[in-house]
Amino acid sequence: MKPIRTRTARAIAVAIVAGSLALTGCSGNDNGGGKGKSDAKSQKDAAEQQDPVAYGDAAASTGPAEEVPGAKSGGFINVYMQSDLSHMDPAQIYVSDAGQFANLVHRGLTNFQEDEKGNLTVVGDIATDSGKSSDGGKTWTFTLKDGIKDEDGNVITSADVRHTIERMYSKVIFDGPTYVQSWLSGNDYRKALPDGPYKGKHLPDSVLETPDDKTVVFHFDQPRPDLPQALAMAGYAIVPQKQDTKEKYDDAPAALGPYKIAEYKAGKSMKLVKNDQWDPKTDSVRHQYVDGYNFTSTIDQPSQTKRLIADQGEAKNAIQFTDSVDPAQLSTVISDPDAKKRTVQGYQPYVWQLTFNLDRVKDKKIRDAITYAIPNQSMVQADGGRYGGEVAGGLLAPTLPNFDPTYDPFGKLKKPNGDIEKAKQLLKEAGVKEGTKLTYSNTPRGQAQQVIIKDALGKIGFDVQAKEIDRASFYEQVGKLDNPYDIYMTGWGQDWPSASTVITPVYDGELIQDGASNYSHINDKQVNDLIKKALTQEPEEAAKTWEQAHKRIVEEINPAAPVYYSKQIQLYGSNIGGAKYSTESSYIDINDLYLKQP
Repeated sequence: MKPIRTRTARAIAVAIVAGSLALTGCSGNDNGGGKGKSDAKSQKDAAEQQDPVAYGDAAASTGPAEEVPGAKSGGFINVYMQSDLSHMDPAQIYVSDAGQFANLVHRGLTNFQEDEKGNLTVVGDIATDSGKSSDGGKTWTFTLKDGIKDEDGNVITSADVRHTIERMYSKVIFDGPTYVQSWLSGNDYRKALPDGPYKGKHLPDSVLETPDDKTVVFHFDQPRPDLPQALAMAGYAIVPQKQDTKEKYDDAPAALGPYKIAEYKAGKSMKLVKNDQWDPKTDSVRHQYVDGYNFTSTIDQPSQTKRLIADQGEAKNAIQFTDSVDPAQLSTVISDPDAKKRTVQGYQPYVWQLTFNLDRVKDKKIRDAITYAIPNQSMVQADGGRYGGEVAGGLLAPTLPNFDPTYDPFGKLKKPNGDIEKAKQLLKEAGVKEGTKLTYSNTPRGQAQQVIIKDALGKIGFDVQAKEIDRASFYEQVGKLDNPYDIYMTGWGQDWPSASTVITPVYDGELIQDGASNYSHINDKQVNDLIKKALTQEPEEAAKTWEQAHKRIVEEINPAAPVYYSKQIQLYGSNIGGAKYSTESSYIDINDLYLKQP
């Protein structure tokens, strides 16, 4: 790719993502919480989310879900969003807003069940349990429950499960997780079934077997103990074969969950109503308390916050979906007892990072210089201060097992507002005037971030060219291999409590392709080999290998500058019942909500 023409000041074009979309040592000088002791979430809270996920049996997987105390039926919940959902086709879902939506509309073989303390258990969703392994964990068998139907009353069979997996091999699907496909057919899995199931071909029974209408068998070449957790992701929810409309499915998916789409106006609104084909006896996770949800996707973060603080009229029945309290109004929320009691807070699994496009920013000294220059603490301040996040030392979040809070190779805990002199020295040593481009999401967070980055990089001689991208398509744009940007803010969180779900999808060089999550295009043989090694090891042994891979990525390659670990604080209306923070989603728990006065 041609470099940008050199200027007196280095040209830099940047892409910054913002809003609340993410794929999971703070100083006291912040304006987020007022005076006195802070009740913001800490790394101690994050550590409670490190526990391994349990696998549930048939009893745990049998519905109905445990009743929420005091829950009532009826009424509509209003959902405030800044922009449209990134996707509605399950196979394309790998961003947080669509994941929340999926819990209302879609169902998979398994799902995460969460107790009052936030402990997670994988249970059977349309399967009778979380799966049965054999052959040393290389084979997994799932049996489907009776009474599972789509919104039109079509009975879901093993053929629909096969179709769901196989369509992910086709070019129709360009976003979403790739764990199961690559485990079944290797990193070049698309070559195994390039047209998916659409031309009558299928994966061999030695890979994916459906011996009868109720049974699905996965065959792997090595043990895959995490399969039940992978299948619980929204990306592996069922797409009924009869309902599949290929590319058009993203606009009108068929529901298996408690709600279905009644009306959708792209970029504006969506209405969900009860799915009368959903049987609570088959579902141990979800409820159907309210009559439906009215989504409005044109309300920016400041307006959401202002309406919910006021708590008048329709705002009493409203929630923030994946957006958080507007940082500029956070002190008002924290100091107002009525508003504060209507918040949910939690430590998210996301690490916000300034990702480098390694095809364009090839000199590591330049990448290191930018990393040192970034004022991490200012970035935290722009996202809510101590209620929004904490300065990051590495790329693995405090919610992951074996997190090391002292890891800080770029000295961010000592100099949280950057080290400009160190950055200038590195650029002088590099002696390279290489161009870079920045793009950012059209949200308050994105706009605030791009101002901070432009200012910091301007101090070390870069002339920043900023490009605004619509929030809903941001990851799609920066996920293209030939994207024209050099650096972009991205957020990534674990898919379950394992470093494998961060390092593998984001830093494995064998997974570089359009739509993949390797946004930096890192392709390092040593990292690739360490990933392969860790995936074959027992957890305790693998943890050491993941740590080795992490340190090489951060210190020796630096494909993404760690910026901050993310927290969440959301508001909801006074008539919303059952509101609590979800460890699994990192947002308000969408499964337990009801209206106090329908």
